[in-house]
Amino acid sequence: MTQRGMRKEQTLFEHVRRQHEDENAPLAARMRPRTLKEYVGQRHLLGEGHVLERAIRTGQVPSMVLWGPPGTGKTTLARLVAGLTKSHFIGVSAVTSGVADLRQAVEEAREIRATEDLGTILFVDEVHRFNKAQQDAILPHVENGTVTFIGATTENPSFEVISALLSRTRVLTLHPLSNDEIAQVVRHALADTERGLGNERVTLDPDALAFLQEVASGDARVALNGIELATEIALRYPDGTKRIDRPLMEEALQRR
Repeated sequence: MTQRGMRKEQTLFEHVRRQHEDENAPLAARMRPRTLKEYVGQRHLLGEGHVLERAIRTGQVPSMVLWGPPGTGKTTLARLVAGLTKSHFIGVSAVTSGVADLRQAVEEAREIRATEDLGTILFVDEVHRFNKAQQDAILPHVENGTVTFIGATTENPSFEVISALLSRTRVLTLHPLSNDEIAQVVRHALADTERGLGNERVTLDPDALAFLQEVASGDARVALNGIELATEIALRYPDGTKRIDRPLMEEALQRR
């Protein structure tokens, strides 16, 4: 079997495996946006004519560092950039990966370029956890175009990313979601019958939503985890519906 055939077979296997995993994944993982239309927030980057929207539209995506608090969509954005630019995506965590993993990722990127003529997005989550030697290992492959680097961090890149790598990337700041954006994320999850909670037929009281928004504090993941747990513990009425009021939401968020 050729390398291309082996990769197609592997890709099909991975697709089936991921589909099974997705069905059992937490709500926040299942509801990960698949398109820019589904992506909520960061309009200063993704609004028409803004820096990242323009880069995606033209296919000229630079290496970048996504800097923002948890739950603002850094990982999702990196995956969307790869998908929309038809790039191969390799994701590593700086917590569990080292230089050997980076070398393996670079070799994979070279193979993909040679066999399928695709560029590669190398995404490093929590890049601030990499030491200088590990960050240095990325540098030559960014310089020669083997990979487009996207790092995600909750820490100020000026202090946590080496200057040589920082000078070759663009730092994009992501903001906490507004209360309206949190409400949009939650309502989408409650309405979605494919990946979300639409089949649960949940009614969410306004004061319960307000409390969830307060606790989430701009973090979409916290909001989705909260609504998922509240739905799980809510009683089902004889007509098949569920209702989440503020006391129930408070109980759910205490169980996190």
